[in-house]
Amino acid sequence: QVQLVESGGGLVQPGGSLRLSCAASGSFFSSYDTGWYRQASGKQRELVARITTGGTTNYGDSVKGRSTISRDNGNNMVYLQMNSLKPEDTAVYYCNAALATKDYWGQGTQVTVSS
Repeated sequence: QVQLVESGGGLVQPGGSLRLSCAASGSFFSSYDTGWYRQASGKQRELVARITTGGTTNYGDSVKGRSTISRDNGNNMVYLQMNSLKPEDTAVYYCNAALATKDYWGQGTQVTVSS
């Protein structure tokens, strides 16, 4: 069992930056692939970024070049650094951890990009 708690969301102006954090509790976190997804109002949840246990990363097209995902297995943390934020980045951002058939989600953190 893995529990995930996101933090770091908030209101930011267009062009600004945010760093989201995901704190994980539970066993064998380092064995899980982890990622960030987002869901805007009225839209489907979409991939923002993922990082495997080996450190391989992939990004959604909408954030490629503007975001960096990282993980700290020693402290059971996953991070998402987002730069050059746009109003269309406004969404609830969710942390995910997956291993085989196990799939865990956090409660989400709201990011609002607006002037």
